[in-house]
Amino acid sequence: MKYERTESFKRDYRRLSASERDEFRRMVLEEFAPALERRAEDPGRAWPSRLRVKGVRGAPGVWEMTWSFADPDGRATWEWIKIDSETAIRWRRIGTHAIFAEP
Repeated sequence: MKYERTESFKRDYRRLSASERDEFRRMVLEEFAPALERRAEDPGRAWPSRLRVKGVRGAPGVWEMTWSFADPDGRATWEWIKIDSETAIRWRRIGTHAIFAEP
């Protein structure tokens, strides 16, 4: 699935440790991307419970997912968009709960 990243996401991502970036990439490739594809094909399909995907309260159209359960836990926010008429996502923020101040 296609994606783009906000400048905020890029800044947040650079602040992650190398191991956090590795863990995020692994989670996206192994679990999140396949779930996105399935959900794009069938919007009624449930998200894998491990990802804890849900809408961000107070931010219509913005979703969150959990990519790490370590302390502090890792979160990322994103939204559905279209790129070249195809369903895609825009990564908005990545980090801890602190990202929810400006998801």
